[in-house]
Amino acid sequence: MSETIISRCEAQGLRLTEQRRTIAQVLEEANDHPHVEELYARAAGRDPNISIATVYRTVKLFEEAGILEKVDFGDGRARYEDAERDHHDHLIDLTTGKVIEFVDPEIEALQEKIAAKLGYRLKGHKLELYGVPIKK
Repeated sequence: MSETIISRCEAQGLRLTEQRRTIAQVLEEANDHPHVEELYARAAGRDPNISIATVYRTVKLFEEAGILEKVDFGDGRARYEDAERDHHDHLIDLTTGKVIEFVDPEIEALQEKIAAKLGYRLKGHKLELYGVPIKK
């Protein structure tokens, strides 16, 4: 991912108000998968004039433009990540809600093999694993 969210918005001709820029910066700096309320809290910490409605409208706009990707980890809240991030899968800790990103070449190869076996060329996938910590 070489381009920023802001530069991709500009390249698509999206009008970037100062509030949208602030939300885009918060998203760029996020190393988690924030939901709208978390984005709102972070953005409002920088600009107290930002409303939650503005955050909702902005993430919808960015999602429709293909800049953000909505992810659902089964907790009833839509979460967001940069659509241009390098491919990765997710492991969701059901006790804490923590989301762990990972890439496993064996899993990637197995998915390609399964698709080919079924007569398909894989163009993409999403893998979400849900678990609880093993007590030692």
